This record gives sequence, C-alpha cells and structure tokens, in this order.
Amino acid sequence: MLKKIAFIIIFIAICLFSLFVGVYDLRLTDLINGNKDSIDILFYTRIPRMLSVLISGASLAVCGHIMQTMTSNKFVSPQTAGTNDFCKLGVVIAVIFFHNNDKMTKIIVAFIIALLGNILFMTIIQKIRQKDSVLVPLVGMMLGSVVAAFTAFATYQLDITQNVSSWMQGDFSLVIKGSYELIFLGIPFFVLCYLYASKFTIIGMGESFATNLGINHKKITLIGLAIVSIIVTVIVVNVGSIAFVGLIIPNIISKFKGDNLKMSISTTAFLGGLFLLVCDVVSRVINFPYEIPINMIVSVIGGVVFLGILFKRSAA
Repeated sequence: MLKKIAFIIIFIAICLFSLFVGVYDLRLTDLINGNKDSIDILFYTRIPRMLSVLISGASLAVCGHIMQTMTSNKFVSPQTAGTNDFCKLGVVIAVIFFHNNDKMTKIIVAFIIALLGNILFMTIIQKIRQKDSVLVPLVGMMLGSVVAAFTAFATYQLDITQNVSSWMQGDFSLVIKGSYELIFLGIPFFVLCYLYASKFTIIGMGESFATNLGINHKKITLIGLAIVSIIVTVIVVNVGSIAFVGLIIPNIISKFKGDNLKMSISTTAFLGGLFLLVCDVVSRVINFPYEIPINMIVSVIGGVVFLGILFKRSAA
C-alpha cells in the first residue's frame, strides 16, 4: 500500500514538474494571478503535451504486453514485430495517393497496412517449428527492415523524404491544443484490452489449449492484432515512431506481476506513461533551452534497460 502511494506521489510530482519545464518561464504565481500569457501556455501547449505523452507511453506499453502475451515471447513488441514500419508505409501510401495531410485519412490507411503487416508477422512465426526466443523478434525486425527500405525508396523517388522524415522521428515539441486530440482515439481500445485480457493470456498458451477452453484462437488473435494496430497507428500519425517502450515495460512488469495480462495491464499502462514522461522531461532539460527528440532519449535509456534485462536472463 505504501509503495502504491509513493508511486502515485512521484507520478503527480513529475506531471507537475513537466508542466513548468520549457523555454517559456511558466510560474505558479503568474497562474494564480491570472496572467493571460501563462494561462494560454498552460492550456494550449503544456497540458496537451503532458496528456499526449502519458497516453502514448501507456498505449505503447500495453500494446507490447499484448503482443508478448499472444506470442509467448518477451522480445516481441510493435518495434520488433515491424508494426511501426508498416504504419510508416501506410502513412506514405496515404500521402502519395490522397495528396493531403488529413490525419484521419492517414490513420485509416496506416491502420489497414499495419494490421496486414501484423497478420503477416503472426503467419510467418506460426510456420516456424523451432520458436526460439530470439528468432521470433529477429524475423519481425527483418520484415520491418524490408518494409522500411521500401518506404525510404518510395519517398526518395517521389521527393518527399524531408516531409516524411519530419514526422517519423518521435517528437512532442509540436503538440498543441487542436492538433493532438486524435490521440484520444486509443483510449476506448484500453477498455477492449481489459475485456479481452484473459483471452489474450489463454491464446499465448497455444491454439490447442485455447480450443479446448472453447476460445476461437484465430478470432481472438485477429482482435488483439487489430487493437495493437490501431493504437500504434494513432501514435505514429500524431507524434511519430517511439521505440523500446513496448519492449522493456512489459518485461519489467512481468517480473513483479507475472504473465496474467488482466492482473497487470493497469500497472503496465501506468509505468509506460510514467517512463515516457520522464524521458520527455529529460529531453527538455538535458540541453536547455534546446530540445532533443524524445525518441533519442527513449532509445538510449531503453537500450540500457534492455541490455540489463538480457544480462539478467542470461545469468538466470
């Protein structure tokens, strides 16, 4: 109980601290005195940014946990399964064929491509007889690399490389009121994640086991992939691609909460949001007043944590 209270206090403290970090010197006294500029900065940039970071971190962590549960592999995530790369391809296709910057169009097209990519990934790994813990994510990364190379070639040929690269790098610096609200589309899928959490856990135990319990393995797998695809797509379209969150957070949670997804999904979301918020604060203060793209900070911290997980597994 005391640990939960301590985590909540830390979470609130970091949230408040993030609101007052930035080039504009936002002060509590100015807000209390009703300074218009300070209030505008708070509600138009700082709060939207904080909310988008928390939702993105929680969403990516939950997506990673779902994929790891369904595949029974701790190294699978939207990053290592190629989901992020398929989303990028989908956005490029939307830009090429629809010639507009409408986010909803990008989300729909990218979701379809990402879902097809996830289905392809699951189909390939189901054909592998020897499901080594390293081989499965390696297949996903190889698949993602092929897709990323094709995407890069297409953008180069059509001379839209600079336009695409501007949103492919995960970055929250441009998040303002009126430009981030679509990220809330991922929230209803949290409810679906919770409702299907027990079935996702059973799916991870194998098709024959799930069938014996009266669960349609293919249907539940498709639902899980669709949830992951739409959540990741919404994040990629709105703030860009962010690595490692969906990989390391579920691994950390499983050490303390076990592999029952329903029992740990809320903790996964909480820690995912907190982790990304800490990285966002670091990205703003490490080279103040300049800002480093959050994906670089996440990659450095996430890479160190992931290596620690690998070494600990090897020692065990």
